[in-house]
Amino acid sequence: MRCGSVWKAARELHLTDGAVSRAVRELEDILGFSLFQRGNRSVVPTPTARALAGDVAGAMDRLRDALARARRDGGPDRPLVLSCEPTFLMRWLIPRLGDLQAAIGLERELRLVSAGGSVPFSREGIDLAIRRADFPSPIDVRAEPFLEEHVGPVCRPELASALVDTGAAVQGVLLHSSTRPAAWSQWAQTAKARLAPTRDLHFEHFYLSLQAATAGAGIAIGPIALVADDIDNGLLCAPRGFIADGSHYVLMAPISNRPTDTFDTVLTWLRSNTVDLQDRWRTTTR
Repeated sequence: MRCGSVWKAARELHLTDGAVSRAVRELEDILGFSLFQRGNRSVVPTPTARALAGDVAGAMDRLRDALARARRDGGPDRPLVLSCEPTFLMRWLIPRLGDLQAAIGLERELRLVSAGGSVPFSREGIDLAIRRADFPSPIDVRAEPFLEEHVGPVCRPELASALVDTGAAVQGVLLHSSTRPAAWSQWAQTAKARLAPTRDLHFEHFYLSLQAATAGAGIAIGPIALVADDIDNGLLCAPRGFIADGSHYVLMAPISNRPTDTFDTVLTWLRSNTVDLQDRWRTTTR
């Protein structure tokens, strides 16, 4: 109904056009009346269908709210569901998962969800979320910063010659990603650097560009929190250091969630485990 066409609805639902059409016809058979006025290129919901959709949406909202309350009231032993941006989850949080589990209590189950962007707390039963604050935070959500983002070119040590001379243009194979398409241009503008790539390689996700850098495929823009372990292990180097890009990471939770003890525990843990990164970027030049 919202999409205005079977084709758009099918794309959004990851189904075939035929599957969506059959589902609509089956629902109409059950209800005993038509839901849409069908044209050559679009479907228009009938007034009855619009009223029904509004009633159903309201019922679903009430059901989600009820489930959210039940989850919140489920007691201290219920699982803690933490949603985290995929790259941060894979490259920073998972290597420290044991320490986080100890902080919240070994007796409480921790469930991790990989996701980015706005957080559907009630709909998906999420208690806490870690996000890069690159979208507006809702007024009913508590969002506390714990890490400023600092980025810089990173590569295998054998490719470092393209980055050692800070006055020269950055040459070599530059690695890009669809999820941060402007990473290189923004760094170059902030660092007042010139880019002269011999070739550009594009990846669908930011995580893949960092993996390609560790494999020696080229030079990527890496946030220090997501490459610090690889720098420590000698897999990557950052000859030009890191600079602040103006963004930061936050821990989020609905304001209505009570008590806040778990939020404060996780926030304290995040800040204590990233505090060294706040200053380290200034001297990371190996």
